[in-house]
Amino acid sequence: MSEQGKSKIAAQLREHQALLSTLLDEPYLSQIEHLASKIIASYQRGGKIILFGNGGSAADAQHVAAEMVSRFRRERPALPAIALTTNTSILTAIGNDYAFDRVFARQVEAWAGADDVAIGITTSGGSRNVIAALQAAKARGAWTVALTGAGGGEAGKEADFCLAVPSKDTPRVQEAHITILHIICDLVEEGLYGR
Repeated sequence: MSEQGKSKIAAQLREHQALLSTLLDEPYLSQIEHLASKIIASYQRGGKIILFGNGGSAADAQHVAAEMVSRFRRERPALPAIALTTNTSILTAIGNDYAFDRVFARQVEAWAGADDVAIGITTSGGSRNVIAALQAAKARGAWTVALTGAGGGEAGKEADFCLAVPSKDTPRVQEAHITILHIICDLVEEGLYGR
């Protein structure tokens, strides 16, 4: 491999490492713990997690739903979690009959309740369909979360709680999001079922 190639790889790994190191500081540690505790409380009330996002954030939503329904580290009962990005018939029907901006909100209207946590994942904080879904979830009494990049954007303002990763570089933000979500999965399992 060329020195130029190695240098580019090393630079990206350093950026990743630097951003994750930032998350070791307050307020991020407390925010991650708070989010996990709210999810634990939701599950204890019989609620569920509803996750949504676009592109890589859609993949993160599906990933976390899988960790909750299947398992993360521990053998335990399945936990209810829904990714609103997986049913192509629903997505295309809503996109066709209403608008793409409504693909998550319409599903939230069908699924969300007062005991639930609705998590909108958007690196920019400006995804209109995520914002609309957060509004719909809040209207149904769910506790709403925006997982974003720096600043939080409109989604961060709309949500009850915003965890804004301090970067505007989409790949780095997405890497931080999945790390945070994995930590939350671990905390939730431990909080509900012990070590």
